[in-house]
Amino acid sequence: MRILVVNWLDRENPLAGGAEIHLHETFSRMVQLGHKVTLLTSGWSGCAARVDLDGIDIHRTGARYTFLFAAAAYYLRHLSRESFDVVVEDLNKVPLFTPCWTRSRIVLLVHHLFGLTAFEEARIPIASATWLLERPIPWIFANTPTIAVSESTKKDLVKRGLHPEQIKVIPNGIDLDWYTPHPNHARSADPTVLYLGRLKKYKRVDLLLHAIDKLAQQGVEVTLKIAGTGDDLRRLESLCIKLGITNQVDFMGYVSEERKLELLRTCWLHALTSSKEGWGISCLESSACGTPTVASDSPGLRESVVSGETGLLVPHGDQQRLTLAIGSLLSDHQAREEMGRRARRFAERYSWDNSARTMEDFLTRLVAQ
Repeated sequence: MRILVVNWLDRENPLAGGAEIHLHETFSRMVQLGHKVTLLTSGWSGCAARVDLDGIDIHRTGARYTFLFAAAAYYLRHLSRESFDVVVEDLNKVPLFTPCWTRSRIVLLVHHLFGLTAFEEARIPIASATWLLERPIPWIFANTPTIAVSESTKKDLVKRGLHPEQIKVIPNGIDLDWYTPHPNHARSADPTVLYLGRLKKYKRVDLLLHAIDKLAQQGVEVTLKIAGTGDDLRRLESLCIKLGITNQVDFMGYVSEERKLELLRTCWLHALTSSKEGWGISCLESSACGTPTVASDSPGLRESVVSGETGLLVPHGDQQRLTLAIGSLLSDHQAREEMGRRARRFAERYSWDNSARTMEDFLTRLVAQ
């Protein structure tokens, strides 16, 4: 098949996150399976306009806030004469409305939509634009074959007006050969909780800071390691100073894949308190490393964490329950270790190879119709 994927970012973009990992891991494997994959995406200052990443032919145009308009123009000038069998719109937060400017068969791939949670993350003008751009999705993509990365995302799409029979759930995967428990089952000497991901307001890392503060007041010695960057960093640093917990929080910034693996293997707990996720891929990576997760009982996260088995889910925003959950697992070595073993077994159900083969089967059947 000749496949065109359209997404706001690619893996090399400084703003790339879990959705871009999913795109690259899935469609680079599609290339290995013998398919030709082209990616139309946005650029950034100093980037190459054209690049090959693991066989994916990447075309970059526009920038973060202009790609919505630049994508259609670039497609019409440079790609419209290509005989693509299918165009996959990787809808990550804001739709690009590909049915309005492409002639090929369209497949919609959805991680998660913001809805009203956009107002937790962005200023009112940008949040309003995001919310408004999501409103036409049920009409623009009516009867469009759709892939959701989780049952939570599927339920959200059905609630918005898409037909359930048009939606196929294909969960994310992980690299199970890379993400493995520590060979010596080593952990950090002192209690550590890890947050791994972008620093965005909707990720609600502030909930973890308040939990660390409460635990410190109870005499619990624990360090929160925050691995990642983002525009919420200054607010979080200021909150640490206000709470007086700067010695208990380590802002690590960007970490390499090797350092990320080490952290997932050696920390005592992984934590993710987002209000909404498409899947919560870091929870699965943590599980594969044998480390349980404490997370909000939010869409997406309630599928990547099995409460009581691979970690604990707490009502989103319930500070008391969150503090109690973290404290209880930090103090119970046996429970943590047993959850870690169950978490690894749970993670072994998912792999990028399985995800890519399921994607290939879905697209092949669609093109053959």
